[in-house]
Amino acid sequence: MRKVQLREAKAKLSALVEGAAKGETAIITNRGQPRAVLVGLDEWNRLCKVPSFGRLLAVSGLEEADLPPRDTSSLRDIAL
Repeated sequence: MRKVQLREAKAKLSALVEGAAKGETAIITNRGQPRAVLVGLDEWNRLCKVPSFGRLLAVSGLEEADLPPRDTSSLRDIAL
């Protein structure tokens, strides 16, 4: 995955789009911080078809009785 500064991305947008179409993902940064990701349309369509975890659970057929009881004990003892 290639990192590109915003200024460079503006100047080389056509090349970045062509690279994305070939499967080369680019992270666009602004002031050193990641701000956007450029991916090709094929990758975008693939990612859009991935169902959410909630949707997977909803269609799983699980019922409340199928799940173990939730542990409500404190994770750790700390003094605040």
